[in-house]
Amino acid sequence: MMNQKIIPSGSVLNIQRYAVHDGPGIRVVVFLKGCPLRCWWCHNPESQQLQCKRITQTVKLDDRTQVEEEETIGQLMSVNEVMRAIEKEVIFFDQSGGGVTFSGGEPFMQPQFLDALLTRCQEQEIHTAVDTTGYAAPYMFEPISEKVDIFLYDLKLIDDTLHRQYTGVSNELTLKNLHSLSVREKQIWIRFPVIPGITDTVQNVYDIQRVISRLKGVQQVNLLPFHKIADGKYRKFGLENKMKDIQPPSDDQMAALKEQFEQQGFPVKIGG
Repeated sequence: MMNQKIIPSGSVLNIQRYAVHDGPGIRVVVFLKGCPLRCWWCHNPESQQLQCKRITQTVKLDDRTQVEEEETIGQLMSVNEVMRAIEKEVIFFDQSGGGVTFSGGEPFMQPQFLDALLTRCQEQEIHTAVDTTGYAAPYMFEPISEKVDIFLYDLKLIDDTLHRQYTGVSNELTLKNLHSLSVREKQIWIRFPVIPGITDTVQNVYDIQRVISRLKGVQQVNLLPFHKIADGKYRKFGLENKMKDIQPPSDDQMAALKEQFEQQGFPVKIGG
């Protein structure tokens, strides 16, 4: 009997339509579950675990009544199921220069699933972006990256000791894979999370600019201000929120940082 190629399935947290902040044009963003990092400021903590999970919550309706509600975090989907969701939006891609963005979590936590989805998008000439930390083995990262049109690349901390402290992992793979993309002149949007007292220090900003200045293919820098939108998620899922007492940077602080990057010759956008 002939061997049949198995089409992989994967854990999907959510599929968002009409997104305009995760790459060029109007996009579908496919959030894949699983992330090897544990960033203190993670705004999608429910995406960290690879497995889909069912949780039960007690919801208070009034002073005397409460009910148990069940919720499943993520769902197992086939490549065909994800592609059907993407294909519904092709008309908006064509009109806006958009496409699909694979985000997470960390998309490279599910390499076979990601590779299969990118291959299908290539076959249908759908523009692809991957929002990634770059934390993946190069032997896997490089061949898959050839199927990606643009990378939204998270660059958080350059000092490896600090990176380990605040994300739980070394930044060695992140920097190595970023260099690989640069050598191959892949299109890159650098995404720099501005976390008060952690990533926005004078030294780290200088180091980030130094690294970026040596890269080819960087089209813009996105400064992503810390926000407290995820507070409710940490309470909901019973997770420790290490940033609960930290306030977001002010508009003036973000504007000053934007100007600082622009003075180094980088096209800069706040958010995105």
